[in-house]
Amino acid sequence: MTSPSGTQAVDRAARLLTEVVHSAGSVTFTELAATTGLAKSTTSRLLLALERNGLVQRDDHGRFRPGEVFVSFAWRGGAEAGLAELAQPFLERLGEQSGETINLGVERECMIDQIAQVDSVYVIGVGNWLGRPVPLHCTALGKVLLAYGAASLPAGRLERPTERTITGRAELQADLAAVRAQGYAITDSELEPGLVAVAAPVRRDGGAVVAALSVSGPATRLTPPTLPGVAAQCVAQADALSGVLGHRLEEPPQPRLERQRGEQAAGQQAKEGAA
Repeated sequence: MTSPSGTQAVDRAARLLTEVVHSAGSVTFTELAATTGLAKSTTSRLLLALERNGLVQRDDHGRFRPGEVFVSFAWRGGAEAGLAELAQPFLERLGEQSGETINLGVERECMIDQIAQVDSVYVIGVGNWLGRPVPLHCTALGKVLLAYGAASLPAGRLERPTERTITGRAELQADLAAVRAQGYAITDSELEPGLVAVAAPVRRDGGAVVAALSVSGPATRLTPPTLPGVAAQCVAQADALSGVLGHRLEEPPQPRLERQRGEQAAGQQAKEGAA
């Protein structure tokens, strides 16, 4: 039989693990101790045990995130099966932030297959896309996968669902280059008139893009002034999901001129200190 003290230790470890798993990103030791109300010594001991068993892991800054066990579960029996379940909290969070329809999409047979969805809070939404294959070249999800080499265009002429659909391959490649440059894709009335979508890449360990996360809604709500903010929300949740899958975000390189100025300032300070 389990002793009361043993049960208490399991309950405390479960509380810590729940906080790590449901956090929008990695979380610090101090935040975990404060949120759970556990003593720092207890928090430290339990986190070490969780880390030792692959249930949590630390990033380069010592913050905690879900461990290899969760990553392995997410990819068990194929990517889509575990990924949809693992991604659900991130879809729900993005849905709460934007109020719009949220989808997770992967490539299947040169089409986008949307494997998870959170519906819009509005009466007028964009419908149910689950299990409904759509072309890669005219969707934000598809453009993300194409831009990062996670999907390939089918041979032959590309479909033209609307007047705004890009069907020229050279023009499409230029559009995909812009997606890579800004880190997300935007489509406006390319799949359906009046339908706007924003999507960002989801990566696994090693940086390979395996899926895309999108926000979609009518053009009357997703207007040009609102898109940068929505894109930022989408990228943030896609990055958080990528972190759970083992991808480590790299900080952007410091521009050369800025670096040189910093080195010069440091050198000047050193001279002044020596004087």
